Amino acid sequence: MRRLLRDEGLVAALPGWILARVAVGLGFMTALVATDELRAGGRTIQLHQGLFAWDAAFYRDIADYGYHGVAREGLRFFPLLPLAARALSGPLFGHVGLALIVLVQVAALVAAVLLYRLTLHETGDRATARRATWLLALLPPATVLVLGYAEAVLLMFAIGFFLAIRQGRWWVAAALGVLAGLSRPVGMTLALPALIEGARLLRQAPWRGRVARAAAVASPIAGGLVYLLWVGHVYGDWELPLRLQNSPDLRGGYANPLSTIWHAVRSIDGGALGEGLHVPWIAVFAVLLVLAFRCLPVSYGAWSAVLLLSALTGHTLGSFERYGLAAFPLVLALAMVLRPPLLERYALIASGAALTAFATLAFVGAFVP
Repeated sequence: MRRLLRDEGLVAALPGWILARVAVGLGFMTALVATDELRAGGRTIQLHQGLFAWDAAFYRDIADYGYHGVAREGLRFFPLLPLAARALSGPLFGHVGLALIVLVQVAALVAAVLLYRLTLHETGDRATARRATWLLALLPPATVLVLGYAEAVLLMFAIGFFLAIRQGRWWVAAALGVLAGLSRPVGMTLALPALIEGARLLRQAPWRGRVARAAAVASPIAGGLVYLLWVGHVYGDWELPLRLQNSPDLRGGYANPLSTIWHAVRSIDGGALGEGLHVPWIAVFAVLLVLAFRCLPVSYGAWSAVLLLSALTGHTLGSFERYGLAAFPLVLALAMVLRPPLLERYALIASGAALTAFATLAFVGAFVP
């Protein structure tokens, strides 16, 4: 235990992790006051749900009742987090919801510790590594790392996956890739950075090394296919989770990214707060993507580009910021830019304040995290 408490990654990540939970808590209290004072219709359903607001309620209900016990729409949520919460609920006297929240909080902290180690591996700079953990915790989209979403679990496995492939630990990457694919649909895209890294020095690798690299490349897709094939066996349609995600009230199918961006820009004049709020984030993530390609190995930028593009190809931009946060190389690139101490300080203060604001909007039902 003493050795764990002295782990430099944990020491660096823990303060930001704690502050993020304080910020979301302040957002919840602000939303309570705002709705009680200003909203004639009373408190929103998100306030009643608390940490299970929005998609988190689906994860909790799937863990509690299984896929047959929720609406068909629940099939779009991949199974690892609900299954893990179900398993952990035993020692917690059957409290599935508590188990799920505990898992998310632990996963968010582990993800930050792994990001510290990965940043240190890539830059050799402890200050940048510490800064990256704080940014991961305090950037406004990190609201989902406090609520009962699966993003914290995906980030934990995705960052661990990158660390493994960058260190040449291909079988470790293969195990993490399967788990990432079972966590979220976008987890399957980790096959791309594995392919890029696996192709490096491939000719010099022995045949066992080539097999290990191939396993790492295939593992994220294999993890996702396990769930999709189960859905196909039980419901007769393995594509059902993907089609549900593209339903008209969610992504709305596939669209030209430029058209989606233009629609969001025009919505600012039309007073559509939800869509308009995505526009500055599109610009910020675009700049960070360029920086990621310039400052980091190409596998980082390529994976981030795929995640952002997948978010921009829907007819709506709901939860766009969540996809940007999942593209953690963008966070790493931002940490590398914010080297001046004064700039770092102001950026972290602004991020914490904006995290509270985002959480408030989420709890009053004005913004989908």
